[in-house]
Parts: sequence; C-alpha cells; structure tokens
Amino acid sequence: MFELSQHHEDFRAMVRDFAEREVAPYVAQWDREHHFPTDLVPKMGELGLFGLVVPEEFGGSADPESGPFTALCVAIEELGRVDQSIGITLSAGVGLGINPILTYGSAAQKERFLPDLVAGRALAAFGLTEPDAGSDAGASRTRATLDGEEWVVNGAKAFITNSGTDITSVVTVTARTGDTKDGRPEISAIMIPSGTSGFEVAPAYDKLGWNISDTHGLNFTNARVPQENLLGERGSGFK
Repeated sequence: MFELSQHHEDFRAMVRDFAEREVAPYVAQWDREHHFPTDLVPKMGELGLFGLVVPEEFGGSADPESGPFTALCVAIEELGRVDQSIGITLSAGVGLGINPILTYGSAAQKERFLPDLVAGRALAAFGLTEPDAGSDAGASRTRATLDGEEWVVNGAKAFITNSGTDITSVVTVTARTGDTKDGRPEISAIMIPSGTSGFEVAPAYDKLGWNISDTHGLNFTNARVPQENLLGERGSGFK
C-alpha cells in the first residue's frame, strides 16, 4: 500500500492549516456570490503551491528527490477538501497554465511568464475545449494563420478555467494552423496574452457547482500575436 513520506505528511498539515485559515471561513459567501478570490492566489504563491513542480531558476522549489508531483496532488487534495473550486484553481493553474510553458516554452517565454505565475502574481489558462469540440483537439475550428511575422487567430473556446480573472496574464490556445501531409488537421499551441486586441473574454458561466472557480468562454476575432508566441513546434499542439 502506498503511504506518504513524513515530508509529505508535514506538507499536508501545512496546506490544511492554510486552507482552514484562509479558505474555509469564506467559501460559503464566495460560492453564493460566484466570487473568485483574487487575493487568495498570491497567498497560495507565497506558500509555494504554484512552484512545486517548477525549478528554482524560475522561482519554484521542484526537487525530484522530494516527489514534487506528489506534493502537488496533496496540495490539491487539501484545498479541495475545503472547496473544490479552490483545488481546481491550483490544479489548472499548474497543470494547464504553468506546465505547458515549463515543458515546451522557449527560454524567453519562460523568463517572461513563469516568475509571476509561480509567485501567484498571475494566472495562466489553456484553451482547448470549443463549443462544438470538447477534448477532441482534432475537431478544433479555431484557426491561426501566419501573416508576415504574426499569427492571426479566429475562433472560440468554451469552459476555460482561470481565463478571466483580474490577474490572468496569458491563455495558451490550440488552433488549426494548416494540414499535415496526410490531410489531417495541423494543431499548434499559441500563447495569447490578456489584453490582446481581438481577444474577448465572455461573461462567466452560471454553473451548477464550482461557483468560485473562474470559467469563461473566449472569442478571437483577428487577434494578432507575434510569431514567437508559438508554444513548442508548429503542429505539436497535441502534445
């Protein structure tokens, strides 16, 4: 049977104490008001929760010997014990926001975005799901065409977590950038900073649950970003 190390048990106790102090007293009101607690995110950053799998050079504390992903799972579990919306904020913030940049980003992209994301000064989102294409990225209708040295993005995304907060800095979106040699859609990942002209965040969804979690649809109408905002290689968006 798998058992947590003493290191992870001590970490669990620390996160549980944080959740009981900073989250539990307020979740009922936040849930009623469908309120995303922006001020909580930097506190989570100060605790090191967003940097558990990130190397020290970018402000994180990842140490392969200490089981960083186990620690992340423990943190998500303890936050979710008090409120699942807060747990998914961390889970998506790291797994969908930070990790793609950490894994596939260029040195410049990492230096630009990771320090603020790790510190909890910002959040990042990942735009995959569309109104007519769930997790089937191959059916994506969002398109990005290269015009000179810029990507021009058109399309829509749906149910994107952490995409409309006051501190969301960037959304990585999957888009069809062409076709492969055998005629299949070529899917690429492109980073679109908040505030980009032509990038609109739709009103938050009125959900049945997870009302604290920030969830929006996204619309792109001739949204232009530099060519270097491609995350990873062209056509590698499935990764």
